[in-house]
Amino acid sequence: MTTHVLILCTHNSARSVLAEGMLNHWARKLGRDVVAHSAGSAPSGRINPFALEALARAGVDIAGVRSKSWDEFAAAGAPPLSIVITVCDSAAAEVCPAFVGRAGEAPVKVHWGYPDPSNAEGGDDGKRRAFELTRQAIGYRMLQLLALPLETMERAALQRALEQIALT
Repeated sequence: MTTHVLILCTHNSARSVLAEGMLNHWARKLGRDVVAHSAGSAPSGRINPFALEALARAGVDIAGVRSKSWDEFAAAGAPPLSIVITVCDSAAAEVCPAFVGRAGEAPVKVHWGYPDPSNAEGGDDGKRRAFELTRQAIGYRMLQLLALPLETMERAALQRALEQIALT
């Protein structure tokens, strides 16, 4: 059974997009049945070009990447979510819609915060560096997530494991 992971950030233009790209990239490479999605509470409607550049330079497929509302994942017909990860502090503080998980239970939720690379100083070069470092940090956590036996973990154990990853 496919494990669907939703990554949330307010505007769905940078960190959540990096996370979606990295999780899907590593899942394909490792042959894991995991699909990442990203969304925002107030999507900007555009992806930050530095996020697309960082993903493309890392060999991540960016075809079809778009900024979307989290409402898509609370609607009928949305994929059953196993995990919801917030990657920005403002999204973590918001009241999320009721997402449907497997067998009708709510997905496991965790916050993995990252500073906004869009706010990096140093002009375009500073932003490129910040986006690349954020992509690497996110990629490392996604590899840790994929190392878990997601298909067999009980909900409480998955929650603890995801919270432990947040400390790395």
